[in-house]
Amino acid sequence: MKAILAAFIMSLALLVSMSASPPVAFGQAAHIRWDIITFISVSPPTIGDGFASAHANDNSAITLTGSGTFVAPAGGGGTSSAVTDGGTWETFDASGGPTGKGTYKVTGLVRWEEAPGSLVGIGITDTLGPIADARAGLAVLRIEYSDGESGVLTVSCMLPGSPASIFEGITASKGFVDYWNRVAPVGLDANRTLFHAVR
Repeated sequence: MKAILAAFIMSLALLVSMSASPPVAFGQAAHIRWDIITFISVSPPTIGDGFASAHANDNSAITLTGSGTFVAPAGGGGTSSAVTDGGTWETFDASGGPTGKGTYKVTGLVRWEEAPGSLVGIGITDTLGPIADARAGLAVLRIEYSDGESGVLTVSCMLPGSPASIFEGITASKGFVDYWNRVAPVGLDANRTLFHAVR
């Protein structure tokens, strides 16, 4: 009788563990999607693909679109070459005149740090992924531009519940120019980013 009861308990424990496995186990590599976004509709507030800009020291600017995925090593931080996708870029002089444009691709992850924050329960429609999988955080990505220059793209996302120390938007370098001064989002338009956990 004891042997039958023990076998039953073991079977039950196995079924529970199979049905209740968490979406991301502790210590597991993080699979993350990043997007540069905007609000494509106001009623209801709806998130979709967008663009974001940043300024260099002389007020020249870069504007990027883009999305992609990366796999961050277990335990946070760390570099990775498990990356996909990219987007478009356009640069402007200090007076707003165009100086170049093309595409870029992501070639590596320098660092990823998830931050507090959530979109659950605030009435936003997310066209890019499940609202429960939205994440705040900071990603630093190595990128290659179509004109042969290389640089770094920093994607930063704050959500309701995130600390005020986190900025919303992007910064980027291209060759020897660092577009370090992000353009802040105004109202519902552009200069926003979002991460999703990929299950």
